[in-house]
Amino acid sequence: MRGRLLRAARAGLQAAATMGTGTGTGTGTGTGTGTGTGTATARTGPPWRVLFFGSDSFAVTALEALEAPGRAPLPLVSRLEVVALPAELPVRRCARRLRLPTHQWPHTGPRGAFDVGVVASFGRLLSDDLILQFPYGVLNIHPSCLPRWRGPAPIVHAVLHGDKVTGVTIMEIRPKRFDVGPIIKQEEIAVPPHCTAKELEATLSHMGANMLINVLKNLPESLKNKKEQPKEGVTFAPKITIAKSCVKWEEQTAVQIIQLHRAIGSMVRQQLLLCLLSNLPSALQSLCILTNWVGIKAVVLKKKLTATDFYNGYMHSWFQQNSTAVHQEVEFVLRKLKNGQQLPSKCSVLLLCSLPSATCN
Repeated sequence: MRGRLLRAARAGLQAAATMGTGTGTGTGTGTGTGTGTGTATARTGPPWRVLFFGSDSFAVTALEALEAPGRAPLPLVSRLEVVALPAELPVRRCARRLRLPTHQWPHTGPRGAFDVGVVASFGRLLSDDLILQFPYGVLNIHPSCLPRWRGPAPIVHAVLHGDKVTGVTIMEIRPKRFDVGPIIKQEEIAVPPHCTAKELEATLSHMGANMLINVLKNLPESLKNKKEQPKEGVTFAPKITIAKSCVKWEEQTAVQIIQLHRAIGSMVRQQLLLCLLSNLPSALQSLCILTNWVGIKAVVLKKKLTATDFYNGYMHSWFQQNSTAVHQEVEFVLRKLKNGQQLPSKCSVLLLCSLPSATCN
C-alpha cells in the first residue's frame, strides 16, 4: 500500500510539472544536514538539479559525466551536489576535485532543492520519504541487464559465470529493496573474451554514464516509457567473500579457475585448496589454459615466487615425502615451454595443474 501511495504521489508531481514552467538554478555548498519540508518545484525539462549518491570508481565516471554538461552552452545540469559515505572513497575524492558540495550520508542536503536523484554503486537503501523529495524520483545506474544479477557485485558475477552478454540498466529506485524498480533504459554489449572484471567495469561505467545523460535529456518522456522488470530470469550477485576466493582443484575445471581469477584476481587474494598443501593463502598470477591444464606463472606467499621457486620449495619436497598420497586425478608438474610454444600469458616456465573433466573453449 505504501509503495502504491509513493508512486501515486510522484505521478501527481510529474503531472504538475507538465503544467508549470519552474526555473531557477540554485547553488549549494557545505555539508548540510537537510532542513525544511516539502518537495522541489518540478521542472518540465533541463537544466536539472541533481543530487548524486555514489561510492566507487564505477560511480565516478557517471559523476564526471554529470558535471561536464553543466559547463556546456546549454547545460543539462544546473545544480549538482553529492552524497558520499563516511569513508574516503573515490566519489568523495572526485567531488572534492570537482569542488562539488558534498554531504555525508545519512545527511542529504537541503530538502526540496533537487529535481532528480542519481544513484551509482551506493550500497544503501533510500527511504520512502527521501525518494519522495524528488519530483522525478531517483535513478539507478546498474551494471547488468536486470533482472539478471541483482545485488552489489553484478560485474564480478558476470565474469565469474562466463556470461557472453552483459549490459547496463537505468532503473527507477524503489524503497526497501535493491534493484527491483522499473527499467527506464537498458542496453547490452558482448563481454570481450578474456576480460577481467576490472576491465569490464571500465567499459560499463562509460556506457552507463552515456545512457544516464541520454535519459536526462528527455527525462519526463523516459519515465513515461519505463517498464516493470520481468519476473523470469532473476539472479542475484552477492558481495564476494574470502571464502569465494578458494580454488578447489578437485571440483573446478580449468575454465572455472580462469574465470575466478579474472573475476576477483585484482581484488581478493585467491586461496589454493590443495590435496597437497592445506589452505595455502596465495595470489595466482598470469593464469592461462593449456588443454586441461591451468598454468601458474607466479605465486605470492610472504613474497612473490616464480613457478620454479614454488615447485622446488614447496611442491617437490612434499611429493618426495608423500608419494603414496598423491591424488590420482590432480597432478602438479613444472614445465618449461619449448621454443615457439605460445600461451596467452607468455609464460616461459609454468607450474601446471591437470584437472579432471576440464573443458576449454
